Amino acid sequence: MPVERMEPRGAEKLHKYYEVYETIGSGGFAKVKLGRHILTGEKVAIKIMNKKDLGDDLPRVKVEIEAMKNLSHQHICRLYQVIESPTQIFMILEYCPGGELFDYIIAKDRLSEEETRVFFRQIVSAMAYVHSQGYAHRDLKPENLLIDGDHNLKLIDFGLCAKPKGGLGYELMTCCGSPAYAAPELIQGKAYIGSEADVWSMGVLLFALLCGYLPFDDDSCVVLYRKITRGKYDNPAWLSPGSILLLNQMLQVDPKLRLAVHQLLEHPWVMKDYNSPVEWHSRQPLGHIDEDCITEMAVNMKRSRESTTALVKEWRYDHITATYLLLLSKKQRGKPVRLRMEPHVTEEAVSPLHAQLEVKKSLHFADDEDAPILGALDLCSDYIDDCPWVPVSRQTPQGVREKTERIADDKRLPSPLKKRCIRSPPFERHQVTGQHHQEKRHKEHQHAKENRENVVLQEKNADTFALPPPRTPSSTKKNTRPKNVLTTPNQNGTPKAAGSGSKEPVKRKVAESKESNNIEILPFSPERRSRSLDMAGSGDSGKKRRGGRVFGSLERGLDKVITMLTPSKRRALRDNPRKIKAQYNVTLTGQTNPDDVLNQILAVLPEKNVQYSQKGYTIKCRTWDDFGKVTMAFELEVCLLHKPEVVCVHRQRIKGDAWVYKRLVEDILSTSSI
Repeated sequence: MPVERMEPRGAEKLHKYYEVYETIGSGGFAKVKLGRHILTGEKVAIKIMNKKDLGDDLPRVKVEIEAMKNLSHQHICRLYQVIESPTQIFMILEYCPGGELFDYIIAKDRLSEEETRVFFRQIVSAMAYVHSQGYAHRDLKPENLLIDGDHNLKLIDFGLCAKPKGGLGYELMTCCGSPAYAAPELIQGKAYIGSEADVWSMGVLLFALLCGYLPFDDDSCVVLYRKITRGKYDNPAWLSPGSILLLNQMLQVDPKLRLAVHQLLEHPWVMKDYNSPVEWHSRQPLGHIDEDCITEMAVNMKRSRESTTALVKEWRYDHITATYLLLLSKKQRGKPVRLRMEPHVTEEAVSPLHAQLEVKKSLHFADDEDAPILGALDLCSDYIDDCPWVPVSRQTPQGVREKTERIADDKRLPSPLKKRCIRSPPFERHQVTGQHHQEKRHKEHQHAKENRENVVLQEKNADTFALPPPRTPSSTKKNTRPKNVLTTPNQNGTPKAAGSGSKEPVKRKVAESKESNNIEILPFSPERRSRSLDMAGSGDSGKKRRGGRVFGSLERGLDKVITMLTPSKRRALRDNPRKIKAQYNVTLTGQTNPDDVLNQILAVLPEKNVQYSQKGYTIKCRTWDDFGKVTMAFELEVCLLHKPEVVCVHRQRIKGDAWVYKRLVEDILSTSSI
């Protein structure tokens, strides 16, 4: 019977299944980090909450989790997994690289009617589905709508949602949400219907999309509430008659005169250029089971398809649920339905270099440059178990043959690395008779011939990886040899750092192998590899030299791959501004010297009562209230655009009211004469 292992808790469990990277957002009691699911290689957003900090808001988090478990829609952010410990809650969510809809609006000043219609139809679709499931969102605003990789909207933050036991027509009393988007009946303290309040918020959101500012806005809450209660706002000259009519029908002070969501589905303005109502039914219904995903999981877990299906159908939102949903997401985007092979090995058996490749300690994403780096790292870690420095106990001839075939069929692996892996697969140390060896070589020759056409085809279609610059790994000195770095030979063929121990056993084994006409293939631990290279350089025999050249070539090739795929810690200490692609949260400047732009911003921040810390060309800014609480947190980074190469300022809001942030950043940049 296998020994049952204790399941890690909290952060340990999180790091078992996910690689965790930098913070991409922050709220009142939560922090959101970018992560990567290890088995599938898919990016995720990890929402981290401390139970002690949540206090009375803990029930609200429970409501959000339950709502997201019950909602499955193409325009709602997907919940993959929930990890809970006595002190923390981790929500693993769908990652949307496009950021908030708010930032998109601000960057474009305002959206055209055509683009607004595309987004608004998606909002209507999501809200119609939410209401059909008996929920009211009650906090609809541009900050709670994210843009995914396909430029589609995803609704988030169900912490204030309500599901009345008496149905959606049941009246609610709790006043919640953002004041600028709140319906009149809600801020007046009256009983209200959740779906009707959502339609008002949708009207405010539609106005913000079309105009680039809010219909009701004021620094004083009293004045703001008065404006909302009266329902009076000014329509700018660029709005079309159809847009003005729709806004008027949604921003009705009397909720009974407001349009309902089901009326928005077929509204003439919404259907213009589409000639069809909004599709609001879920294309991802709960309970749907995809056979391809089940098959891949069953193979990976070494279980039957029936038992794997039964596990998935429990929908416990554990690692099983996350793996299935992420595999399904890959399939829907046209990516291979494939999982990495789980390394069945204890932590003690992992070599220092393997541990060093845990990129969660040093990987830093830089805009659109992260995807190819992730792909390369995924491939490196995918086949790291096959590398020669892995302990012999982890390798078997059968396992090596299976993995070699998998390498040959894997389209993700670059052809040079594939050829190297196919040509020189590592085997467990064993002896083979001469006749058996000839038969084995014949089989390998046939296998290589069958795969030659596949390799050529993959060379033509091989992805181009944007690899980071090589780094010098951090190390500790022990016996004048780096602890975590593989030793590599110098130009003279001698190792830079020799391993401890005598070379006689290895020489004796090689001699015995030569005399018996048998071939012995030794796995490459760092010490054993150093001895092999010493033998190759000693010139004792032709066979030894040939073996040294083979081993040395494989060693140098693997070291080169590892060096290329190892992210550089020096990137954080760059002396020059980062080069980025054009995106919507970037402000162009008319200057050519990034240092001048940086100094101008730094000079203005104290005048605006903004505290900051600087690291290179990145400025982390914060504002505080009179009670010492952080009210606003954002980052400004001086960058260079790729084409044309001009100086720009990359903006990112971390925490605080979106429209206050907008005015503050615009004021900072305009005062800086940028």
